[in-house]
This record gives sequence, structure tokens and C-alpha cells, in this order.
Amino acid sequence: MMVLLLVTGCSNNDSDAAADEDKVVRIGYQKNGPLFILKSLGSLEERLEKLGYKVEWKEFQDGPSLLEALNTGSIDFGRTGNTPPVFSQASGSDLKYVAAGKSKFEGSGILVQKDSTIESVNDLKGKKVAFSKGSSSHYLIVKALEQAGLSLDDIEPAYLTPGNARIAFEQGQVDAWVVWDPYTSSTEVNSDARLLVNGEGLTTDRDFFVATEKFASNHKEVMDAIIEEVTVSMDWANNHHPELIKLLADALKMDEESVTKAVERREYGVEAITEEIIEEQQELADLFYKLEIIPKKISISKAVMEQ
Repeated sequence: MMVLLLVTGCSNNDSDAAADEDKVVRIGYQKNGPLFILKSLGSLEERLEKLGYKVEWKEFQDGPSLLEALNTGSIDFGRTGNTPPVFSQASGSDLKYVAAGKSKFEGSGILVQKDSTIESVNDLKGKKVAFSKGSSSHYLIVKALEQAGLSLDDIEPAYLTPGNARIAFEQGQVDAWVVWDPYTSSTEVNSDARLLVNGEGLTTDRDFFVATEKFASNHKEVMDAIIEEVTVSMDWANNHHPELIKLLADALKMDEESVTKAVERREYGVEAITEEIIEEQQELADLFYKLEIIPKKISISKAVMEQ
């Protein structure tokens, strides 16, 4: 009888612990992303408290590490750029696309030095171009070259992370650099660079809000509340530029002129995932498969949460 009581007691404790864990929403964010703005405003905690949930924030340096945490179940929900979910899905993840961010193509593009003789994408032929392999910039440069009747074979790719690429660009070791804000704006402001082309007509370079399949399926009310609060915080961001610029400049330890440039050419917002957005993301996935960047074909629509 004593053994039975002990077992029963342990079982109840485990059940209580599991229930408590279910009442905590673990959210992954990056300092330059929409969820950082939401976290800073503090409105989500208040909203979810009314539903009986607590929020646990976890910071990540980049999208791939955030998606890895999502895959292992360390977080329930997060935001990332457009390429990490493609890699995650190709590796067998069961992530769900929940919503999309507004296009931020104006802050993504190809940088060259102000005095460079490169005046068009055609002029990149034979030149050394830096970009991060498998990133949104990889997609952008391929599309830009295609539009100009060229391919990656016509340039000398330099696969570099943004930090290393900036050093190489400033030291003249590469002729051009493909990257996104706030790297783009900071380099324009501080490193005598000009934007050869931005992403217009080449890429939308969206954010995506993603969740584990388990969380998306079992906590729809919470998911809806999160997206509603993200939407409210994005409206705040669009209408409070001075406060937003100071917030981001302090968080990123970046000069306000660079942050201002990035903020003023971006519209913050959240969109439902439409067929058009699915097609955009599918085109990116198909291109990465063609370039042998991901190991297999994937179907984006299968990973989209039902509305």
C-alpha cells in the first residue's frame, strides 16, 4: 500500500509540473526583430496573464539558432527571417508558419563603395561579391544576377558572415557586399558605401512568425493573442519612430543615424500567410534545392498553420 501511495504521489506531482509547464509560453527573439519591440512594450505579459499564462523570453543571436531551439522544444514560438525556416523544414522539423511580416526589401541590397566603377548589376561580372551562404542575401544576389542575364558562375562568391564581410568590404578585399538592415544602413552611414540596388522586384525579405506544431495545435487562443499583440506593437513602431530609434540604438549599440535610416525605410506589420506569400517562400526553397543548399525538396504549404 505504501508503495502504491508513493507512486501515486509522484504521478500527481509530475502531472502538476506538466500542467505548470503548459502555462508558460517560451518565446525566442532577436534584438533587431519585432518580438524585441513587443517584449520592450510589456503588453504581452499582461494579455496572457488574463488567460492564465506566463511569458518566458529567450534571446538568440540569429535565426538558425532560434530555429534549432524551436526544433528541440526549448521554445514554443519565435520570429526569424525567410531562409532559416526553409533549412529547418528540410532537416525534418515540424515547425508551423503562423504569420508573416511586411516586406522589408528597401533595406536589403547590394552595397558597393561610393567611388566604385560598378554602376549596375551587369558590372558585377568577374567581381568578388560577399554574402552569407544560405541567407536571404544569397537568394537576393542570385535573383539580381538572373535579372541581369548572369549567374553565380559569372561572379566570384565570397561566403562570409556579415561581421567578416563588413571588414572585407571596408578593406577593399571584395568589390560588393549583399546584406540586410541594419548592416546595410550602418555601412552606408559609416563606411562610405552606396546601395547599388535594393531588393525591389527581387525579394520581399519577410519576417516569419513560427511555432512548434504541438504549441500551434494545442494553444490556438494563446497564438491568436500573441499575433494580436505583435500587430499592436508593430503599429506602435510605425507611429513612434523617435522612441523606436532610441530603443533599437541602445539595444544594438549602434549610432542613431544608422538606426534611423533603417527604421524610416521599413514598414512594420503582420500579415496572414496568403497563397502569394506561400509561393514566394516556395520559390526560395526551390532555388536553394536547385543550388544544392538544402538536401531535399520541401512543400511550404504543408508547414503553414491552418487559419
